Amino acid sequence: MYLKLTDEELTDLLRKNDSVALETLFNRYYKPLCHFCAVYTKDYEAAEEIIADLFIKIWDGRSDSSILNIKNYLFTSARNLSINYNQKKKDPVDSIEDISFQNHIFEDTHTPFRILSGTESVSKILRLIDKLPERQREILLMSRIDQVDKRKISEVLGISIRTVETTLYQSIKELRRMLKDSTNLTSRG
Repeated sequence: MYLKLTDEELTDLLRKNDSVALETLFNRYYKPLCHFCAVYTKDYEAAEEIIADLFIKIWDGRSDSSILNIKNYLFTSARNLSINYNQKKKDPVDSIEDISFQNHIFEDTHTPFRILSGTESVSKILRLIDKLPERQREILLMSRIDQVDKRKISEVLGISIRTVETTLYQSIKELRRMLKDSTNLTSRG
């Protein structure tokens, strides 16, 4: 019976202390949330722990909950908790700068100048990506940095593949514009 209920119906039952409603929501969203969270944490075990804690918090706050859309709430909370996890960790797993540097450090064809200028370029691009609107930045990073395919991005974010493609196109177009503008400013200065 519970499997056929909508998210809204389950949320209402949850407010009435129905533990089976929580279990149903948990079974419905646990895996997609863990995958989504792991995109940010780069650590699936940490993602599982974050999501388990999230469901505990939902259960603890069930009586005074004013959640209207549980799916949006879960994914937004998962993203925020993942970002908090990364900030607390203070030990970046593998930043793009580290990967770029590690890939080129032992190659004889790359001079120290080229290595540094390549790292500076990556840093510049990352700073520009940070200026993109949140959804564009999120989809661009998932697609191009984390190598998540468009279908998976659409599942994780709960949007259509077409929306993913359009947003990705817009973010790349905007990033190119910002790169061009910053290059023009540098060459003038």
